Amino acid sequence: MTTVVVFKSKDRYKGFTCAGHAEFAESGKDIVCASISVLVINTLNAIEKFADERAEVTTEDGVITCRFSNEINDKTKLLLDTMLLGLKDIEKNYGARKRKKYFELTIKEVD
Repeated sequence: MTTVVVFKSKDRYKGFTCAGHAEFAESGKDIVCASISVLVINTLNAIEKFADERAEVTTEDGVITCRFSNEINDKTKLLLDTMLLGLKDIEKNYGARKRKKYFELTIKEVD
């Protein structure tokens, strides 16, 4: 199962973590995993290129972690809102099927 945890503090984004494999289909044909990856990676690229935002991004062993040390700007917020819109739709359609869970999205309140 792929999990995305979005960290917020009083409706302000602090970062997110994306980990795991959906295992919806065999490697190379997994539309759930591919969809999540495209949304997450494209959002990170757009934040850097179009929003001129600084984020601490690490990738290790299939885990993508993004953290914002400062308050984010409006462009970054819009990009993250857009990523969440897509992820919520994936969770709605592919979160659980036939008693197996492929994707879970969590929004976690932090200090």
